[in-house]
Amino acid sequence: MDIGKATCPGCGRPMSITRVHCSDCDLNLDGQFEVSELARLSLEEQVFLVAFLRHHGSIKRMEALFGISYPTVKNRLNALAAKLDRHYQVPRPEMDTLERLERGEISVDEALKRLASEEDV
Repeated sequence: MDIGKATCPGCGRPMSITRVHCSDCDLNLDGQFEVSELARLSLEEQVFLVAFLRHHGSIKRMEALFGISYPTVKNRLNALAAKLDRHYQVPRPEMDTLERLERGEISVDEALKRLASEEDV
């Protein structure tokens, strides 16, 4: 399993890592391993965050590096902060549905069905 893929492509929920392998010594570890919130970010989000850290939080440098405006940099940072903060909040199933809709993983009809079924719970 690719440790970088911490979200199930089928349902969008977090996946658990159950096996870790060392290719140098052929050691295998089996169990339940946690994946950090940073590892749950998309590759694009990770690249953006690493660039921000490497440039010591310079929004001006981020604008130049990514060719985006100041408000876009701030919006991306706010979105990343909110995504990382969710780890410390009570999960809300409807937010998962809306986020999957926003990412284009499900259709509007599918989102409406899921939201309706979540109300019944």
